[in-house]
Amino acid sequence: MRVIQSMMYEEFHPGSGPPANRPGGLTAEGLRIVLFSGNYNYVRDGANQALNRLVAYLESKGATARIYSPTSDHPAFEPAGTLVSVPSVSIPGRAEYRIARGLPGKLRREIAEWEPHLFHLSAPDPLGHSAKKLAKSLGAPVVASVHTRFETYFEYYGFGWARPAGEAILKRFYHGLDEVFVTSPGFGEMLRDQGLIEHAATWSRGVDKERFSPARRAPEWRRSLGICDDDVVIGFVGRLVLEKGLDMVAAAVAELKRRGVPHKLLVVGEGPARAKFEAQVPDAIFTGFLDGTMLATAFASADLLINPSITETFGNINIEALASGIPVVAAIASGSSCIIEDGVTGRLVPHADVTGFADALEHYLVDHDARHAAGAAGLEAAMAYDWDAINGAVLARYLEIIAAHAPPAAAG
Repeated sequence: MRVIQSMMYEEFHPGSGPPANRPGGLTAEGLRIVLFSGNYNYVRDGANQALNRLVAYLESKGATARIYSPTSDHPAFEPAGTLVSVPSVSIPGRAEYRIARGLPGKLRREIAEWEPHLFHLSAPDPLGHSAKKLAKSLGAPVVASVHTRFETYFEYYGFGWARPAGEAILKRFYHGLDEVFVTSPGFGEMLRDQGLIEHAATWSRGVDKERFSPARRAPEWRRSLGICDDDVVIGFVGRLVLEKGLDMVAAAVAELKRRGVPHKLLVVGEGPARAKFEAQVPDAIFTGFLDGTMLATAFASADLLINPSITETFGNINIEALASGIPVVAAIASGSSCIIEDGVTGRLVPHADVTGFADALEHYLVDHDARHAAGAAGLEAAMAYDWDAINGAVLARYLEIIAAHAPPAAAG
């Protein structure tokens, strides 16, 4: 087996991905891809929706995908591909999430008999480590994708002292892989500088521009929530968990209130930190979880978005807001800096800077022209994020890696 050791980035820009099939006779038709996920569909989030879109794309091109993941009796949505349940346990304090155990012998044998062309790991959990070991034993190429800044979680839950140990686990997990997919070249460079990865290719994200659109703005829906037509609304969209930066949202809007800047805060999402957050922002409007067209309506019916999270690797809500024609005020972080152009489509602020967030929010709240100019620029920028081109780039990289592992006669 030959492991690709290139330290260069294979950058695929949104909207300009290569064709799905590569020259030399190797195509997607008949490929067998095995994917390992910590949460493929039992709770909806940006990471697993991206994985499902990728699998749907692969199968549309003639590949077959099997996904090994914890499952639930009441999943959030129907999965793409063939989903196989793996043993798992619930996470203490976060019962909605489960952590997968290692692969049992029966599943290891099943996978070996299926003879996948490529293993794709999406979480550094026991399942991912077990799958990596199996791939190496079979001589199969193995890649991973980075979806969450797991190493940043420790500080939010009082375990900052454990971060070095967590980073050591990540470094061991990503070591020796054929490829590591990251959401932007800058994020990949950061992980490489930290010593967590050795090389990377870019797997960006797309946005459904028919679903997310300024045309979804609904004055009647706003009125039904007690929002007047001339109210300027700050939207927050996401799971209500500490790592989303809820404390910063609360602090920023409290500063706006102290300054006497008129605004309404619209909170879209659900989660275990809701009660605490509601107490911090007593004047906010909470919709609970929204999906489908109602989520798109909420985006378009806000006037700007606040996203203080530094834990995402991309931040799907950023491009969903841009596609909805509203500016984004976000933390300077890997999940936002690759999307938001500071001063053009929104503002980027140091993640712990309450005054900076309040200043940026106030700028768009009081300046109608600036708000609309940023929204128009964001709408134009969102046009480049095409799912087929982006997922086609991943498939193209798959095929290159598989070809590099094939015996010379089979490779072409």
